[in-house]
Amino acid sequence: MKVAIYGRSTSDNLSEHIQLLFQKLSEHNAEILVHQSFFDFLSKSLKIPSSIKTFSSHNEIRKNADFMLSVGGDGTFLETITLVRDSGIPILGINTGRLGFLANVAKTEIAPAIDALAEKKFSIEKRALLSVTKPENLFGDVHYGLNEITVMKKDSSAMVTIDTYINGDYLNSYFADGLIVSTPTGSTAYSLSCGGPLVMPGSQNFIITPIAPHNLNVRPLVISDNNEITLIVKGRSPSYLVSLDSRSETIQDSTEITLKKADFSINLIKLENQNFFNTIRNKLLWGLDRRN
Repeated sequence: MKVAIYGRSTSDNLSEHIQLLFQKLSEHNAEILVHQSFFDFLSKSLKIPSSIKTFSSHNEIRKNADFMLSVGGDGTFLETITLVRDSGIPILGINTGRLGFLANVAKTEIAPAIDALAEKKFSIEKRALLSVTKPENLFGDVHYGLNEITVMKKDSSAMVTIDTYINGDYLNSYFADGLIVSTPTGSTAYSLSCGGPLVMPGSQNFIITPIAPHNLNVRPLVISDNNEITLIVKGRSPSYLVSLDSRSETIQDSTEITLKKADFSINLIKLENQNFFNTIRNKLLWGLDRRN
């Protein structure tokens, strides 16, 4: 099997667990490609097999990898999307960070996870992406995200007004610090921290969640993902911040932003012992009695 690996240059990734990762892949005679910057970082402290090759762009792995391993937290996983793009390469997240909804293979589970890949004991779960179609080139050629797009004020100034339309029909003018439009995958991220609902992956929805709205009667809204969403941001500031997963850009006052579901999805590797309900129960500590 051919395995590409991406990670950040953080101290969490300099451990015996990462050394074990390379050892297990070598035991299964895997062809290993490591992102160049991650390879340079690891090779200073770990014993890297001499057979390892490196890559620097998405074009170099498009037809040269069976799997992509994301080593880090959920932020690293989101960055991996910009490398996989529409290639269909399945992604497995190894969590060396903290919470890890997407990167949900613990460091102590690396060995059985690699065995499962080699033995094909896994399934593929397709995750929808959110695409920014207007303004064109706002995020270059990677104008889609797995979690969410967020429009917000750039500083601590006055709230912004975000006029929101669904398929051209007026929904609401949100007077708030910002607005989040998330996928079901992103429902466990920023949207959740702002009071949004948890939505099961594959539900074919978008979640519209205001950030600190002035009107407390305004609540998150779940809509079908076959709708087109238009946002127009206005306020006292000449510019505002737009973030798409881990990437951010600045837009000018009254810029119109159009969102819709991307025409391709991301393939996530789901091991035999993994499911959405186990993940949220464990990560959110549901059912844990702190009184004992």
